[in-house]
Amino acid sequence: MRLSLDSFRAGLHPGSTYRVAFSGGLDSAVLLDLMCEVRRVSGIGVRAIHVHHGIQPEADAWSRHCAAVADRYGVALDILQVDGRSRPGDSPEAAARTARYHSLEALLDPGDILVTAQHLDDQAETLLLQLLRGAGLAGLAAMPNAVAFGAGILHRPLLRFGRRDILAYAQERGLSWIEDPSNRDERYDRNFIRRRILPQLAGRWPAVAANLTRSAGHCAEAAGLLDRLADTLMAAATAADEPGTLVLEIVQRLQPDEQRLLLRRWIHKRGLRAPPAKLLERIRKEVVETAGDRTPMIAWAEGTVRRYRHRLHLLPPSADFDASWTAAWSGETPLTLAGNGCLHAALCPGPGIDPDKWRSGRITVRYRRAGDRLEPAGRRGHHELKKLFQEAGLPPWLRDRQPIVCIDGRIASVGGSQWLASEFAGAPERVNIVVHWTPEPVMDCRNGSDPASPP
Repeated sequence: MRLSLDSFRAGLHPGSTYRVAFSGGLDSAVLLDLMCEVRRVSGIGVRAIHVHHGIQPEADAWSRHCAAVADRYGVALDILQVDGRSRPGDSPEAAARTARYHSLEALLDPGDILVTAQHLDDQAETLLLQLLRGAGLAGLAAMPNAVAFGAGILHRPLLRFGRRDILAYAQERGLSWIEDPSNRDERYDRNFIRRRILPQLAGRWPAVAANLTRSAGHCAEAAGLLDRLADTLMAAATAADEPGTLVLEIVQRLQPDEQRLLLRRWIHKRGLRAPPAKLLERIRKEVVETAGDRTPMIAWAEGTVRRYRHRLHLLPPSADFDASWTAAWSGETPLTLAGNGCLHAALCPGPGIDPDKWRSGRITVRYRRAGDRLEPAGRRGHHELKKLFQEAGLPPWLRDRQPIVCIDGRIASVGGSQWLASEFAGAPERVNIVVHWTPEPVMDCRNGSDPASPP
């Protein structure tokens, strides 16, 4: 398909505010020019974004080039500084991509459409890469045309056009662009496929890029159907009294392939990347299928799946916290608990700590210690915190994180005001001090904002 203003506009996702990811290379130079042409004829809002990865020696010069181009178009340019360096064992391409997309995501306002310059040949390369990595349907679906992304939408309006069409447009318009020398480095898998494999395939099958893209579309359609099936399975297995957990008995009744489908979808919907296939099968066999009252767990880089009291729990990597930590607290302002959220206290009607005892005592906050005991308000006798936690069904991995508020060195409340000590409890029909605990967020839920491994 010939690339022109009309053919481009025909596939542009409707909106009023667009942010153009502008690297300064050929593809993004064409994209910015087209978006400015659309602005000229329809009055949309256009703003450019350049990500400075800090990797290449020429990075500063590229930023200056992008600023000059944006200035000629009369377009505001945001330059984002990110650390795109990879850690040992990580893919340099993946590290730079992750840093880039995280910074772009954070910049979007509600309703913004981020447009990026991936095209037909990029889509073909992505599909081949995913095939060679043994990806499933979701991976083979490659890059979607539009997907929810942060507070806005990520849109790839050039996916219908090939590299030759984009080059022809740039030459017709007399555009200038920069060349990234790393694009010629065949140590990178994508460059090897682009420079060596696809030209060979195109020599025998000239429509290879379009055909591979069509196959990616078929995979995307099939993946969508499976997602809807997985959502149905997950709705049936989700615990009504504890959203986010799965009822073990229901999951165990499913066939193995349905269990794998459900587990992947459950993990994805909670904002995490699913583990590799072998590890997912270990979760299915060792956590789901294992009989008895054991509490098995399987962890990977993204999180941990645990079983407790016939429920499956999914946990992200927890922020580190010091179980021996203790601090004085005025009770008048919120108290930050390093890696464990914060506490704040307020006067509220109903059960709570007696205000007079709260104001007259010395308040400290700490975590559980061996032998800690409490006489709960409304009950007789002291009980170990361990027993109270077990009685309440509190999962073991949350027990040591319960903040304990002490007055003059004696326990007044635990877990905010979940457990109150009778010694300090005020009359429940009066107004009392209620301690509220807001734990660290247990999940980074992105609601499907994964841009599907863009290049």
